[in-house]
Amino acid sequence: MSYGVDLVGLFRDAAGVVDQIAKGAKPAELPILQSSRFYLAINLKSATALGITLPAAFTARADEVIE
Repeated sequence: MSYGVDLVGLFRDAAGVVDQIAKGAKPAELPILQSSRFYLAINLKSATALGITLPAAFTARADEVIE
């Protein structure tokens, strides 16, 4: 199981900051951004090998399920 920031969304947010700087904004005056998108991947084969059963609702919410 892996849970972390969505890298594509993170790069998209960074592009917006670069655009603001290119238009003349001072970097010191820009707010610090925190990712609002997260990515959840579940490896069911590994979970089964470890004897872990995951609820169906949990796997349904995952962005990627490896079987």
